Amino acid sequence: MADHHDHHHEPGHDHRGHGHHGHDHGHGHHDHTSGAPARALLIALALSGVVLAAELAGAWFFNSLALLSDAAHMMTDVAALAIALLALRIADKAPDDRRSFGYKRLEILAAAFNALLLFAASLFVAVEAVGRFRTPEPVAAGGMLAVAVVGLAMNLLSMRVLMAGRGENMAMRGAYLEVWADAIGSAGVIAAAILIRLTGAVWIDPLVAIGIALWILPRTWALLTDTANVLLEGVPRGLDLGEVRRAIGAEPGVVDVHDLHIWSLSTSEVNGTVHVAVAPEADGDRVRRGVAALMADRFRIGHTTIQIERDPCAPDARPHG
Repeated sequence: MADHHDHHHEPGHDHRGHGHHGHDHGHGHHDHTSGAPARALLIALALSGVVLAAELAGAWFFNSLALLSDAAHMMTDVAALAIALLALRIADKAPDDRRSFGYKRLEILAAAFNALLLFAASLFVAVEAVGRFRTPEPVAAGGMLAVAVVGLAMNLLSMRVLMAGRGENMAMRGAYLEVWADAIGSAGVIAAAILIRLTGAVWIDPLVAIGIALWILPRTWALLTDTANVLLEGVPRGLDLGEVRRAIGAEPGVVDVHDLHIWSLSTSEVNGTVHVAVAPEADGDRVRRGVAALMADRFRIGHTTIQIERDPCAPDARPHG
């Protein structure tokens, strides 16, 4: 490396890629987890709890596996809402000496745990359904229909309550996904109950149960892969690391770009660190401000740490991420 560098980043920057955000731009995203989203989750949690109790009772009394499948999803729905609410309450805790980035990752852990719960519930329902195909059992279609109608109404109400906040973070997205899936599940149970009443074909019940389980799995997988990408500190979806590198390299005065890292603490907070080598005659502070503006305005990376260097580091001497 050259003998001197212009280190335009905050004190204590760690070259592994997890520095504090730069002082070039605002902090943002500090209050999205309070107020209305929390109230929406509380309301949806209460409604989902009622539906869960009704479906579990209905599955028992009316011997419906389709209701049990919907109840299994509703159980993970209740868990998702409770975990999401907890994540929202804790995520805005101020950073401290033990958690220098704060607690926003809790929403990612909540969403991942919820996805795993739903996978387990779907597997259980599938195994039970296979048993029902081998040994058909009578189903009380009338009671099954009544419970499913109540469940659908409650789910639609919960969806309306959660709709406004579903894009704010993964915990809210997971909660909305669960309620949406349960609404579809309730509609499927209603259709099954009507068909069983009309035809007497009890095999429709386990068939619909498996259909509900299979229908939600791809969406659950998408949620799980998104959370895994955040936990592995992958480049957030929609950002191309090569494009960012080329854009920084095109800034006036920049001669080399290396140690570029982009990751996210949560869905609403994207971070970046980069080493930028500038020409000897370039104004390092002006280049830093230009790169910071580029990262914030073009790529929506709100927290960036930029290290300015007068000469490119030798490849074998560059710090690694």
